[in-house]
Amino acid sequence: MRRRILLLSVGMTTLVVLAFAVPLVLLLRSTTASEAKDKARNRAETVAYYVGDKDHTAADITAYINGLPAGPGKISVRTADGTTLGDPPPGGVPTPQYVPAGDGDDRKGPPKVGNADYRDVPGGVAVDVGVGTPNGTASVCLYLTDDELYAGLTPRLLILVGGSLVVLLLSIAGAELVSRRLARPLEETASTAERLARGDMDARAPTTGPAEVAKVGSALNGLADRIDEVIAVEREAVADLSHRLRTPLTALRLQVEAMPDRDSAEELNTQVTSLERTLTAVISAARRPQREGRVPHSDAVEVTRQRAAFWEPLFEDQGRELALDLPDTPAAVRSSAEDLGAALDALVENVVAHTPDGTPARITLTRTAGTIHIVVADKGPGIPLGAGERGRSDRGSTGLGLDIARRCAEAAGGALTLHRNEVELTLKSAPEG
Repeated sequence: MRRRILLLSVGMTTLVVLAFAVPLVLLLRSTTASEAKDKARNRAETVAYYVGDKDHTAADITAYINGLPAGPGKISVRTADGTTLGDPPPGGVPTPQYVPAGDGDDRKGPPKVGNADYRDVPGGVAVDVGVGTPNGTASVCLYLTDDELYAGLTPRLLILVGGSLVVLLLSIAGAELVSRRLARPLEETASTAERLARGDMDARAPTTGPAEVAKVGSALNGLADRIDEVIAVEREAVADLSHRLRTPLTALRLQVEAMPDRDSAEELNTQVTSLERTLTAVISAARRPQREGRVPHSDAVEVTRQRAAFWEPLFEDQGRELALDLPDTPAAVRSSAEDLGAALDALVENVVAHTPDGTPARITLTRTAGTIHIVVADKGPGIPLGAGERGRSDRGSTGLGLDIARRCAEAAGGALTLHRNEVELTLKSAPEG
């Protein structure tokens, strides 16, 4: 967005500069030519006064022209008898209009000089000035080439270009400041929206900058507060409801234990235990915001090592070997230590429950770009088809263990994959620290 604002500002400034620069170039060109013509006219009139002042001979006039200081233009004189002296322009010097020689017979005062006449000639412009002499009217012509006519234009154009560049640079600097002031709050607001979408309800947008942008940030913050409030109320309601269910669940357990048929009582007691575990998990999940924030995270390596240490005594009693293949560095995942530990317990418990004593197992943790893989493998008979379905009862299993692991993986942005002799838990990495 900053680039678009910058390009738009520079583009508009460029158009404005061009709108002023083009007429200025034409004006400078015209002014330069006009000043050159005025200087040429003055120079031609100076020669004309000399030609008409006295009865000068052609040699006198030629010597005078050659002795003039260096200046723009070539000077030529057409005498009253039609003789051309000096360096005439292309096409020669035209016959001048009649100009009287002077006031009275004594010719006192300056000679009479006619008005200057400007004409275009090939390669430039000629300035003709008529002057009255005792022998008739003479004409002085000064020829300017195009280069001499516009000799002063280049420095003026350079000044104009320099000024235009300064204006453009100032506009770029101003556009950069404006774009930052506009874009930075918008970028931060967009980043806040992305964090909210990922579940970070503590994210808040800035309320600074232009009024419109600040209004958007305030509205987004209000929405985040409302969402946070609704989630907290709903989870608290779920937790309260779950707590209320504990009382009838306890009464049901007492009635089951009082049943005379011990086989049926044991089977019902197992189902009541599973229901109680599920209820505990619901309460735990509902109260997560108070425990660990909206975006939980933990070190998968440390959690795996702790759960392996928990199960090690049972494995030793059953003559099993539990091998660990863990990296030396931490592996942060988007899951709480409690949830990840419950998922690992469920997977290890499946190994204990569905493989004969003495069957070894191995827990391997590897990482790829942005993903952590935890594999629990054994050398038992293998996982039956459909074992991951919730509520499935197979060899005494309710299917809740794998479902707990699956929900943990999906909550962390990953998945649970079942193979013949191994279960792979895929979790998204979390920023460490």
